[in-house]
Amino acid sequence: MSSTVDEHLRRLGSGRRSDLPETTAGTVRLDARDGAQTEHWYLTIADQHIQVSRSVDDADLVVRAERQVFDRIAGGQLHLAAALLRNELTVRGDMRLLMMLRRVFPGPPDARHPRQAAAARGGRP
Repeated sequence: MSSTVDEHLRRLGSGRRSDLPETTAGTVRLDARDGAQTEHWYLTIADQHIQVSRSVDDADLVVRAERQVFDRIAGGQLHLAAALLRNELTVRGDMRLLMMLRRVFPGPPDARHPRQAAAARGGRP
């Protein structure tokens, strides 16, 4: 299921995220360029919770990209690390938060956990 970055961030909610490390805390600003305009999302991460707002305040990590890049990431069609290596996005700040941010966005639609893949093969390596 493909979604835009807007839709994905709205669905995050403020519930507990057990997939986030308990010790992770910080702020992330996503800057999505769309022509001459830039939209900003501000994520506050603490105690396995994420709060999403709109702000241009400075953050511990700032991630900048074209809006279509963020939409592909939110849709599971592009991985954050791959976008960084391809120079499709730029980052400034605490890289540990970028590694955590990978958990916020979905993987490819057909991706499975390695244990699930092994079980499907009957436990064979």
